[in-house]
Amino acid sequence: MSDNQLNNKPRIPAFKELLAQPVLMLGFGFGSGLAKKAPGTFGTLLGLLLFIPIVLWSEWLAWAVLIVATAVGSYICGRSSELLNVHDHGGIVWDEFVGIWLVLLLLPEQSWLFWGLAFLTFRLFDIWKPWPIKWIDEHIEGGFGIMLDDVLAAIYAISVIWIYQYWLL
Repeated sequence: MSDNQLNNKPRIPAFKELLAQPVLMLGFGFGSGLAKKAPGTFGTLLGLLLFIPIVLWSEWLAWAVLIVATAVGSYICGRSSELLNVHDHGGIVWDEFVGIWLVLLLLPEQSWLFWGLAFLTFRLFDIWKPWPIKWIDEHIEGGFGIMLDDVLAAIYAISVIWIYQYWLL
């Protein structure tokens, strides 16, 4: 029996399992969700780094990517959870990708300052889970619930950034 099974922790798949199951590869953020510590933070960071060039190149393309990623996200997160037999495995970070992408698209400006604020505020709300995010995380099952709490964390984050932009700068 593995240490994870003895400690009642969800199993972390091997990278070769991600290669064999494309939905897990997407769900685990191309491997970023395999980090032993803070997989959500690593997933958010990779999501940020992947999306900034798209936002800078074409806002229309960025919106299209976000819409498609959100549309398929419930399936990706839900199926990944089913394959691992656990609700909202910490390594499933597709929802973090979508959350940070939403924040990036709604920033008042594209700059290092705002990218940093996007990362920090999104992670803050995704970890802290103020009401109703925590309730959604605990009560709405499946891929939709996994996605929804991160979309709400993104809305909280962008709200704080806009308040910062217009009332404090």
